[in-house]
Amino acid sequence: MADGILQTVLDGLPEATLLIGVDERIVLANTAALRLFGPHIAGRPYVTVLRQPAFGSALSEALRGGRPEPVRLRLNAGGRTEAIQLVHLAPLPSAPEGPLPRASVLASFEDVSALEEAEAMRRDFVANVSHELRTPLTALMGFIETLRSSARDDAAARDRFLSIMEREAARMNRLVGDLLSLSRVEGEERMRPTGTLDLGLVLRGVLQGLAPVAEAASVTLIREGDERGLNVKGDPDQLTQVFSNLVENAIKYGGQGGEVRVTVEHIAHEPVLRGPAYRVSVIDKGEGIEPQHLPRLTERFYRVDSHRSREKGGTGLGLAIVKHIVARHRGRLRVESEKGRGSTFSVVLPAA
Repeated sequence: MADGILQTVLDGLPEATLLIGVDERIVLANTAALRLFGPHIAGRPYVTVLRQPAFGSALSEALRGGRPEPVRLRLNAGGRTEAIQLVHLAPLPSAPEGPLPRASVLASFEDVSALEEAEAMRRDFVANVSHELRTPLTALMGFIETLRSSARDDAAARDRFLSIMEREAARMNRLVGDLLSLSRVEGEERMRPTGTLDLGLVLRGVLQGLAPVAEAASVTLIREGDERGLNVKGDPDQLTQVFSNLVENAIKYGGQGGEVRVTVEHIAHEPVLRGPAYRVSVIDKGEGIEPQHLPRLTERFYRVDSHRSREKGGTGLGLAIVKHIVARHRGRLRVESEKGRGSTFSVVLPAA
């Protein structure tokens, strides 16, 4: 009876919890622990379930009545590739006639994977921003020093340096703008837009706005599919940002093929979105992207070719912004590419 009550109490705990007896066998395991370690672990020696020397040392200390420090473990269990668990062990001495075995230990497993991943992302983000800003700032400081000294009276050098300084300042301005935009769209990601717009008009505005860029790069912009009546619930400014980014990227990095094609397709029933949708695809005939890069394209500051991206004014944040805006609109972003045969970036949005 007491065991049943204790089991009910443990099952009510959200964290995986084991009760381990003085003989180092698992006395009870709650539902969360069974999901983590598998079924039928009660009665087995803990070492058959958890072969971790650090855990064994902490358990021995707890069985002697000590209060060991939490143990950090990396576990491959419960279908996860690697879960980081912080294990807290507490001795629970009991009289022989009580509901607990003598000198038992309660071990609770706190999954801190998401917290550590978020902290790692924060560190990487700060490091990347610092790196991206340091390069143009260093260049600006160097040119300012030169203009104050050896190039003070050299008009040609002064004009050349000022031109480079203007370019580097514009690069920093783009980076700060993209950082602010990314922060804004991340904050709004859970707020679905309520207004209805015509996606065809958004695309027309994007292509008209980028026509001079395409002309300068000797790229022909081709529009295919329905022109009007493409109603979706969305934020017109954000969707303009999405398709401007994708089309401009296609011109810059895939324009070698001489054309960028923007197609619109109506989908009667999109299984993932569970309803009708529109697929807008931006297709180029450039050199394509190697397969290993595709899963990471929407990561902040990830670049397939860092030097080329910076030369063309890229900040490494564009596709991250696209991803968050598409997620806010409950859509899907899909990327298909084959080296030497171009790339296709598709945005699928639910129809209004």
